[in-house]
Amino acid sequence: MGEEILSSQFSEEDHARFRARLEEETRLLRQCFDEQQFSCDDPVAGFELEAWLLDSDQLRPLAANELFLQRLNNPLASPELASFNFELNNTPHSLSGHVFSSMHNELKREWQQCHEVAEQLEAELLIIGILPTVSNEDLSLGNMSNMARYRALNREALRRRKGRPLVIDINGREHLRIVHRDVMLESAATSFQIHMQTSQALSVRLFNASLILSAPMVALSANSPFLFGKDLWDETRIPLFEQAVAVGGFEDAAFGPIHRVTFGDGYVRESLMECFNDNLEHYPVLLPVEFDEPAQQLHHLRFHNGTIWRWNRPLIGFDESGNIHLRLEQRVVPAGPSIVDGIANAAFFYGAVYALASGSAVPERRLEFNYVRDNFYRAARFGLGASFNWLDGRQVNARELLLEILLPLARSGLEQLGVATTDSREYLQIIEQRLRSNINGARWQRAWVEKHGRDMQALTQAYLKRQESGEPLHGWTI
Repeated sequence: MGEEILSSQFSEEDHARFRARLEEETRLLRQCFDEQQFSCDDPVAGFELEAWLLDSDQLRPLAANELFLQRLNNPLASPELASFNFELNNTPHSLSGHVFSSMHNELKREWQQCHEVAEQLEAELLIIGILPTVSNEDLSLGNMSNMARYRALNREALRRRKGRPLVIDINGREHLRIVHRDVMLESAATSFQIHMQTSQALSVRLFNASLILSAPMVALSANSPFLFGKDLWDETRIPLFEQAVAVGGFEDAAFGPIHRVTFGDGYVRESLMECFNDNLEHYPVLLPVEFDEPAQQLHHLRFHNGTIWRWNRPLIGFDESGNIHLRLEQRVVPAGPSIVDGIANAAFFYGAVYALASGSAVPERRLEFNYVRDNFYRAARFGLGASFNWLDGRQVNARELLLEILLPLARSGLEQLGVATTDSREYLQIIEQRLRSNINGARWQRAWVEKHGRDMQALTQAYLKRQESGEPLHGWTI
């Protein structure tokens, strides 16, 4: 979904042609897997960071990403669904040596450039899972980014729903129920998506380990407790996004258990090709754009995969020499609370997922998938206070698991990857201090509201001030 398209309206013939191209490219990808054509000498790290543009007076969403991005003129920045959101990407980094300090410095430079442009527009920038000041009225088609792909997404999603409105119904500390008639609710949820390029040989173990780690990652990083003034889940972004793109599978399954935003229904067994087979068999084409490229580029397959939002998603790409590669995308982490917190979250994930995947004991044989999925939604609802079913039938609190089991595992994994000791120590220490302080972004926001009252503008101002200080979350005052 990251590229622009020429048209936002499609015919049945468009769907039929795209389907034929998709079937052909799925066969070609299956051949790539069978012949083990994927290569990756060393794991590669990357990320996507979604952010908000705000007006400087009331800290409300500012619909100005087109002008902002024109002035920024950075090929690593792109628009999101709403015209008050944008995305920053980093250049890929070998997952070794001083990878995290390099990623951190690059992101700080990019963010400073963004700030300079925002100042010209009398705007503020914020990274947070859900903006406390966003209103339902802000999430209207009038604030959709001016791109054909987003208009097409909205039209096709509603067509698949046969015109039925979306119902957002979230029971948390409080209850929110609203009816919405377009996909713009999706834009209230912004994230920090972690990418890892890997070899085919380790890809299944890494993908399953990423699934298992989803719940602890949510508990560690939760940063979305408020939506439209209601106190809901620690990571309200997760039920919001699932309900905001409530489009299912073929025909009668369109309102059934198969959803385009999904945690999935099982581990990968033998190959990540299983996900792409599911894409073909269970998900109708949403945007039947025809690309004038050889089938070997798998453009239609990759575009279709981009319209299926698994919380853990396999990605196919090509390097500058035309060699095909595999990436994992971990999508559960919200944006914020600070730049350095985001890099620390990535460091923790890379270390923990690599150690879990490369160990002699296979974790997916020690934890049923149903427990993994249940853990994920418990973490979204209760954050660090969640209780998990863990390996070998163990019951454990989220904070205890992170601090006593997964943090040492992450240190071990980064050492195995060849990450510099100074980098590992610096960024994992941020994770340790956050856990010892028993804090995440959601807990900080709630603590601020408990002390100062439920003023969403004042909360956003306080959060913005601390974010701009550059301090990690565990050093923020209430």
